[in-house]
Amino acid sequence: MSEPKAPAPAPGDTYKGWLFKWTNYIKGYQRRWFVLSNGLLSYYRTQAEMGHTCRGTINLATANIAVEDSCNFVISNGGAQTYHLKASSEVERQRWITALELAKAKAVRMQAESDDSGDDCPTSPTASGQGGTSRNSEVQSTLRTLGSKVEDLSTCNDLIAKHGSALQRSLSELEGVKLGGETGDKIRQVTERATLFRITSNAMINACRDFLALAQAHSKRWQKALQAEREQRVRLEETLEQLAKQHNHLERAFRGATVLPSSQSKPAADSKGSGSGKGDVSDEDDENEFFDAMEDVQEFITVPADPKYHRSGSNVSGISSEIGMDDQSLDEQSLASNPESPQPQELEPVKKRRTRIPDKPNYSLNLWSIMKNCIGKELSKIPMPVNFNEPISMLQRLSEDLEYSELLDKAAKCQSSLEQLCYVAAFTVSSYSTTVHRTGKPFNPLLGETFELDRIQESGYRSLCEQVSHHPPAAAHHVISERGWTLRQEIALASKFRGKYLSIMPLGTIHCIFEKSNNHYTWKKVTTTVHNIIVGKLWIDQSGEIDVVNHKTGDRCHLKFAPYSYFSRDVARKVTGVVTDKEGKAHYVLSGTWDEKMEFSRVMQSSRGGENGTEGRQKTVYQTLKARELWRKNPLPEGAETMYYFSSLALTLNESEDGVAPTDSRLRPDQRLMEQGRWEEANAEKQRLEEKQRSVRREREREAARTTNPTEEGTHQDNYKPLWFERCDDPVSGEATFTYSGGYWEAKDQCSWEQCPDIF
Repeated sequence: MSEPKAPAPAPGDTYKGWLFKWTNYIKGYQRRWFVLSNGLLSYYRTQAEMGHTCRGTINLATANIAVEDSCNFVISNGGAQTYHLKASSEVERQRWITALELAKAKAVRMQAESDDSGDDCPTSPTASGQGGTSRNSEVQSTLRTLGSKVEDLSTCNDLIAKHGSALQRSLSELEGVKLGGETGDKIRQVTERATLFRITSNAMINACRDFLALAQAHSKRWQKALQAEREQRVRLEETLEQLAKQHNHLERAFRGATVLPSSQSKPAADSKGSGSGKGDVSDEDDENEFFDAMEDVQEFITVPADPKYHRSGSNVSGISSEIGMDDQSLDEQSLASNPESPQPQELEPVKKRRTRIPDKPNYSLNLWSIMKNCIGKELSKIPMPVNFNEPISMLQRLSEDLEYSELLDKAAKCQSSLEQLCYVAAFTVSSYSTTVHRTGKPFNPLLGETFELDRIQESGYRSLCEQVSHHPPAAAHHVISERGWTLRQEIALASKFRGKYLSIMPLGTIHCIFEKSNNHYTWKKVTTTVHNIIVGKLWIDQSGEIDVVNHKTGDRCHLKFAPYSYFSRDVARKVTGVVTDKEGKAHYVLSGTWDEKMEFSRVMQSSRGGENGTEGRQKTVYQTLKARELWRKNPLPEGAETMYYFSSLALTLNESEDGVAPTDSRLRPDQRLMEQGRWEEANAEKQRLEEKQRSVRREREREAARTTNPTEEGTHQDNYKPLWFERCDDPVSGEATFTYSGGYWEAKDQCSWEQCPDIF
């Protein structure tokens, strides 16, 4: 085992098997397990000994191989070691002889290359860097491997020639023997075929030699091309890094030069109203929205409160008596009451929902080949194949906002409106947690399409969505809960493809009303951005600001979704927020990420800190109690990566149910075909449905043209009126919005769907 080892053999260079080895005159030949590998022939008593005990090894590079008779052969390295071996048959002996001669030829060649290896190092340029040296070594290794294989073939050729010559001599001797005419003809045929076989093998060897010569002739050119490519990539990386740094400095300088005085900026903040958010920005604002964020995106600093605040509930430093209340008793009372709500529901039989859908097929499609013609266009007007979709509709995607409806259940139990606002704010953030891996596009709903989500037994609520407009696409959503809250919203999507990213801007206001306190909250959604459309892995980011406003008390929670920044030291997907009363005093600070969790801390005292050197503004310092968790994301189901990264709720949204309206998204055929993995049929069905919808719309337009005095609403919707929602003025925001007109659940109880249009 002390013999030096040659380089590791290529696959197929190891040969193993049983042979009989001569031991002594008493025991004679004994059966042993032989292993030929790396130019070394080793033997063991049994196969089990291979891991720990080797009985002997001989290096074939210096060994002689001799054949004694039909089954016996001898291997010797000059007298120090000699193995007398016997195979079980002549065929087996010949297999071993061939393998040993090949291994010996390779071992001799590898030993010669090892002696000359010191001359190979200076051939690579010293200034090429580690990457260039690695690539040159890879090319040289490939050439050595090719050469090794050609040498193997050459050795095989020599063996074939050797054995072929012996065969022809034997056949010639047979020809001299007087045999029958038929036997002589057969021998001549065998001789001719053996000659043809040797000629063919020589031609194969010559072709391999020509290939190796060609590879060696072009190796230097390949090395130069690889080196030039590497240097160009390094230059591009350095240039990109410099441009990124310059961009960051310019942005800082620009923002520092355009900061408004505090007297001018405050009225602008006050004018945002209940629904201020980045979702309503114009195209010009959108162009500037996704620059790298500055490192000091946080507008305030939190520090632990003085220990006296933990011991005293008195009014301190201007903090109101409400803030000075026992924080722990108030919050724990609400939290302790939450687990009680689901218990009565457990007594009723709950429908078992599915936990898996068919795996996503591995169909490849070039996104850029389609998107390159869509730059600057409204994405909802562009026909897209289902390859870019996920097998749920936008109505079902909207219903996913209820993934964490228990946060509103907890909010309904809160005695303090400020604490209730914290839970509502956490609910707004939680609706984005399912988007972090979801780069697929939901199906655009057909006009009049609906989706119901009846979770009375499990979660105490019923949800209904309807597509109330097609261009622009808009959906109305209404949720009523037995646990004391109602949620309604009308969401329209404005989407623009900018070339390197896709921005999706939800337009519309979300309302949440609590029955017990009559607190009415409103907020809007932030902008969603899909990055790396052209090249790279798609990823999702959420950015912008949300104001959650209680219109009854004037309380407000200002949430800020920090955009991803390459230069920021902050955690990715960060969300911060401050809960203030109508006087502007801070009561709670919220922090966390929109894809993992949110925490809140009670503010005991606030003060103005030092100036922010970048923009010349002062940061507010909040002294807070220990943070407590408001919300944490549920883990994804097992195997979610093969199921479009759907959450547990999303997996059940397209599950077939009895008694739903004929316009329900679950009955949409193209969506069902895609879920089943039949994408070609889904694409054909999708085109059929879209063409049917266009035909219906053209018919409505012709009908509207024939009408001499069309109604105002009919003109707005091309003479289309939603079935379950009606347009009216919202008393809080004053906006015209679609609200639930009633009748759906009653129609379901009676199985009365005659009024539903035929859209599928």
